[in-house]
Amino acid sequence: MPAPVVLILAAGRGERFLASGGSTHKLAAQLNGKPVLEHVLEAVENAKLKWHLVCPEGGTSGMGESISLGIHATPEASGWLILPADLPLIQPSSLQRVAAELEENSIVVPHYQRNPGHPVGFRHKYRAELSALSGNMGAKEIVRRARQRGEVKDIFLSDYGITHDIDTLADLQAAQRLIDLSHA
Repeated sequence: MPAPVVLILAAGRGERFLASGGSTHKLAAQLNGKPVLEHVLEAVENAKLKWHLVCPEGGTSGMGESISLGIHATPEASGWLILPADLPLIQPSSLQRVAAELEENSIVVPHYQRNPGHPVGFRHKYRAELSALSGNMGAKEIVRRARQRGEVKDIFLSDYGITHDIDTLADLQAAQRLIDLSHA
């Protein structure tokens, strides 16, 4: 069976980051000497998982459309790990854990200290629902309905990076402080 594919969603406009004082798109902002997006790509590559970058020219109308584009581009996948590209602190082990849990579960939702995070994993059986998403509505409703049917596995990770996204300049500065502390 083919492996799941990590869909790295990088089509957002990053307006909150710019409004907070950022001078570039948040994914191009420097964090520890390299762009935020590069941190995410390195984590996925170090996890040894297949991936697809969703970053169309001109962006998309939101997360739903981005997910749909990624699903349409990778129809051969056994499943997908939906990963926003603004999570630069995510650990490769977290990606591997979600992928491993997806082998036995329909949907996998990782949590850090009771807060849901990413990537959320979906098996191929959700292809039609995921590919029908549009606009800014992500997959939360799909997860909600599946949870009612008992088809969601919640896992608890010790990786702060699954929840720490970069939406503002303050988020970027907090991420840099965490990196600095981990190297101290």
